[in-house]
Amino acid sequence: MGLNLWQILLVLLIVVLLFGRGRIPALMGDIASGIRSFKQGLQEEEQRLDVTAPAGQTESESAQSKRGSEQPVKAGQPHA
Repeated sequence: MGLNLWQILLVLLIVVLLFGRGRIPALMGDIASGIRSFKQGLQEEEQRLDVTAPAGQTESESAQSKRGSEQPVKAGQPHA
């Protein structure tokens, strides 16, 4: 129950008729710039995490040490 060649061509023809030939490359350019921006954001986040982690400690180790340093709040005690 897959798509055959004629169905794919019909969908492509409808897309070209709806958006026009000039609009499709613009849409692809917008998608590409969004992907580039997303990848750049991921790289910046990795760099920020690398800078904040102490030397010789991985990201998960630094996260565990931060969680371990927090004192649990017991019932009946005020929150700090």
